[in-house]
Amino acid sequence: MANNRTSSASRDILPEPTLRRLPWYLAYVSLLKESGVEYVSSTQIAKEINVDASMIAKDLSFLNIKGKTRIGYEVASLERELQDFLCFKVEHNAVMIGVGSLGNSLIQDSGLVNYGLDIVAGFDIKPDKVGQQVCGVPIYDISELKERLPELKAEIGIIAVPIDHAQEVSDLLVDAGIKALWNFSPFRITAPEGIVIQNTSIYAHLAVMYNRLGLSKAMNREK
Repeated sequence: MANNRTSSASRDILPEPTLRRLPWYLAYVSLLKESGVEYVSSTQIAKEINVDASMIAKDLSFLNIKGKTRIGYEVASLERELQDFLCFKVEHNAVMIGVGSLGNSLIQDSGLVNYGLDIVAGFDIKPDKVGQQVCGVPIYDISELKERLPELKAEIGIIAVPIDHAQEVSDLLVDAGIKALWNFSPFRITAPEGIVIQNTSIYAHLAVMYNRLGLSKAMNREK
């Protein structure tokens, strides 16, 4: 397999659908590596994760990763290349804004550390949360955000607040120096150019699931 590192230019032009599929490939090849499998073909990967083999080959070609004829991809090398590209082994400090049920759960999710995300502090407005700790992570008053951010060395802000406070919190994070926003609220926040925004609305996914479920039930009734 080619071991050429992907250039920064390639990262810039990588299609988002491809980027979303890469962690699927990584999860599967990691399982193969744990099982002692040395080589895997795009056809095998396709069968297991339900993605077309030609699409897998095209996705990996963006990273200059090519399999060997009649052998496929070397599993250990493929895992390493995907990990390097996705930066899952690089530590990224983050702060959690809103330590309600969702924010609390995210702080307690130790699995995030395996993907390079280290939540180093939480911020909230409720007196009963401020001054407490969640799994060793200190919770501060939101008014202290700008003052504490330099010592926390965080560049990612995770937003888990009610809809009516989402944009306000986003503005506070950007003003404090945060460079990327992971938004869990249903509100579509905006930020200045150069700030990375990733919206992950649980409710949007629920809407899609309910809609598809309803269509499926309707189709079954018509049969």
